[in-house]
Amino acid sequence: MDSGFAGAGNQLLHVDVHIDKSEPHRGILDLLSRLRPHWKTQDIQMKTFTEGITNQLIGCYVGSLQDPGCVLVRLYGRMTELYVNRDREVEMFQVFHAHGCGPEIYCSFQNGICYEFVRGTVLDDELLHQPSIYRLIAAEMGRIHSIQPKCGLPVEPLLWTKMSHFLTLVQSSFNSSPAEQPCTTSPAAVPEVPSFETLSVEMESLKRHLSQIDSPTVLCHNDLLTKNIIYNHKEGMVKFIDYEYADYNYQAFDIGNHFNEFAGVNDVDYSLYPSWELQRDWLTAYLESYKHSTGREVTVTEAEVTRLYIQASNFFWGLWAILQSRYSSIDFDFQRYALARLNYYFEKKEEYFKLTMS
Repeated sequence: MDSGFAGAGNQLLHVDVHIDKSEPHRGILDLLSRLRPHWKTQDIQMKTFTEGITNQLIGCYVGSLQDPGCVLVRLYGRMTELYVNRDREVEMFQVFHAHGCGPEIYCSFQNGICYEFVRGTVLDDELLHQPSIYRLIAAEMGRIHSIQPKCGLPVEPLLWTKMSHFLTLVQSSFNSSPAEQPCTTSPAAVPEVPSFETLSVEMESLKRHLSQIDSPTVLCHNDLLTKNIIYNHKEGMVKFIDYEYADYNYQAFDIGNHFNEFAGVNDVDYSLYPSWELQRDWLTAYLESYKHSTGREVTVTEAEVTRLYIQASNFFWGLWAILQSRYSSIDFDFQRYALARLNYYFEKKEEYFKLTMS
């Protein structure tokens, strides 16, 4: 495969196994017999992680989970193939790993993938406001954004293609009868979400405006919530995990989306949104890393920081949450999350447009 990325495109081992989500133990042992043949079955321990809201994640190890060689088994969430390009996700794993920014991917199987466990702990929401931590995050994002496509190939931002796809899926979910909907959603709750027509018009308006903004297209994570950040206290470093949405996109989108994540997921609270002072410090650390990684003069000006002070992702993730409310089997109130993100988007729209036009 020609991925278009430097350091990607290696053929990945595929194991023809389907793991039962309700009883995954046997299928996982089958996988491990190929990936870790020296492990004795009776010594293998498994830990189910509960932080994710889309997929099922199980850590497999002998001894300690923090020892080298541990394997993470990820079982894909129900119907996630509707909006996640799994081949592209594998490429992203390979690219991030090749550039020292992510774990090694070991294999794929029928309904998931296996990859290296990143040592450390999932970041707590409170730590996002701690300067020593958020500067590490900003610097890591700067390094990732500096990863160049192979042979200088032209790249297009993911945003509009992905949003159009989401809108199409949202429209089909609006039009389907309750019996056809894969997940039980209260019909009384559906009218609270903006109509397909409203969302479609809004996307076109947003596209017209944002296409005039000079935000570079860079390699983005696109989903940098705290649960996708691993903090290694001993080594004083952070790593980003889960590349289901990683791809080329607007630089400002990745940054703005991360700032939105300060408000949380389970209980969205926009009073936690980072202050201008925090954003300015964060963006300065980001630009220093980004410029250093791309071989440019590291001096950062106030004008450059102000130019990056932009947010444009509430609309995108509102659509994502609407889809999840229709299709996901995971016990999470995606409907409420969608409304919180979309409502905030519309509330901030006037302020956002004034900012970007100034």
